[in-house]
Amino acid sequence: MTSALNRAERHKRACVLAADRGGVMHRADLRAAGVDKGQVRSEVRAGRWFTHGRHTISVTGGELSPTANLWRAVWESGSGAVLDGAAALQAVGLRGFTPHVIDVSQPRNNRHHKVPGVRLHRRSVMPVVVTAGVPRARPEVAAVNAAQWSRSDREAALVLCLVVQQRLTAPSRLLDAWRRSGVTGPRRRFLDEAVLDICDGTQALGELDFARLCRAAGLPAPARQAVREGEAGRIYLDALWEEIGLVVEVDGGHHQWALNPVDDALRQNDLVVGGDVVLRIPLLGLRLEADRFMAQVVAAHAHLTERRPAA
Repeated sequence: MTSALNRAERHKRACVLAADRGGVMHRADLRAAGVDKGQVRSEVRAGRWFTHGRHTISVTGGELSPTANLWRAVWESGSGAVLDGAAALQAVGLRGFTPHVIDVSQPRNNRHHKVPGVRLHRRSVMPVVVTAGVPRARPEVAAVNAAQWSRSDREAALVLCLVVQQRLTAPSRLLDAWRRSGVTGPRRRFLDEAVLDICDGTQALGELDFARLCRAAGLPAPARQAVREGEAGRIYLDALWEEIGLVVEVDGGHHQWALNPVDDALRQNDLVVGGDVVLRIPLLGLRLEADRFMAQVVAAHAHLTERRPAA
């Protein structure tokens, strides 16, 4: 009778520990809760608990949940390990992106262990750690690292956009983290532009040489910041070919904030009602797919030129 009661109490304490960790617990936490090594061994041998490495115990069978895997990655990698990159963002609720590997950072001098599905980054200087919940890097730092560790420019841009759109960090914090990062390598130039596009679209638009892209595509230079009269007053256009009624609007990251999409739709509808053809290009799209977007501009320019009445 006593043995059964002990098992029930062990199960109760284990479930409390595992409740906010996706169903897993650390052996040290079990010891602190009064469950010793021998009792853990008994539960595992009986098939009631399951081991997932040197430290991680689960109270249920089957595959670990995403949250449990994040805890396992930190516990099993070694002392001082914290989530970083997209894994740290996943821990604070990132939606729309699932990392293919769990990135973990750890002090360079600490003992480390290889863990399946984990990519370990040995660091001489560790990021500031958020300790509430699973230990992790701050979102803006994790986002910068996720971008530089991404498999492609497109994936890097996606993570950066999602972090800002889902308000996991403020654009100003992300921009500051990027400027402090000291990232080098082949992706540096792209990330310089992408972070600025996402965090400060107004400045990035000012620095974009759209006329150069047009010349490279064989197009005549458009009028920049041309003016049309709309229902609500003057409309300033990014690029206009007046003689054929073609407008190109390049949207910086700020166009997705607050009521800007509403204002943009009203402006575009005014132009279309007035007879113009309007192409919209996300600024980040010009970084990722410049050739494809400019091919659309070339096609629209050729089509409208053919339709223009002979002089």
